[in-house]
Amino acid sequence: MSAREEHLVELVDETGKAHGEMTVAAAHQPPGQLHRAFSVLLVDPDGQVLLQRRAAIKTRFPLRWANSCCGHPQPGESLAEAANRRLREELGTGPVELTEVGVYVYYAEDPATGRVEFEYDHVLRGDFLPAAPLQPSPDEVAELRWADPAALEAELDLDPRSYAPWLGGVVNRLLHPSGATPGVPGSAVTPPGSSADDTAERSGGR
Repeated sequence: MSAREEHLVELVDETGKAHGEMTVAAAHQPPGQLHRAFSVLLVDPDGQVLLQRRAAIKTRFPLRWANSCCGHPQPGESLAEAANRRLREELGTGPVELTEVGVYVYYAEDPATGRVEFEYDHVLRGDFLPAAPLQPSPDEVAELRWADPAALEAELDLDPRSYAPWLGGVVNRLLHPSGATPGVPGSAVTPPGSSADDTAERSGGR
């Protein structure tokens, strides 16, 4: 088990209100505990989104194509801090300014590993600059590719087993921003040390 599986996550209700904490490993054991998470989509100037194929050693949905990076804020950690930490750990890039485009609540079971995803998922968009470095960690990422998000929606319908089951909801929030976070619709999530300038759904399988 990786050290990250022993990190704490924030348990929430279906409105996003926190009510406790638990380790990553425990929260993903059946039947699953609803907890706060985030999914980042990096978007280039042409509107393409960066996808990663999850590494084979992942404990949940290995070797599936997913969004640019995912993770869980630890209790007391802001979304900006957590998302930029994971961008650095997974992709060797960042920090970037992120904008929340919606929330996606879903439940997903991985038949291959027996783990469960039950997440209150903040969908975050970040603008990727072509000159920014990308140095993916082999422990996190098997490969990367860019995709047109509208075409990706069609691919998800045609070949769902190649993709992480949460990706459809994440892409939908990007294409149809909902501003679903109570009190902060479409809010900017600014990385630490930077200035602001520089619908619940269920899925059958994360």
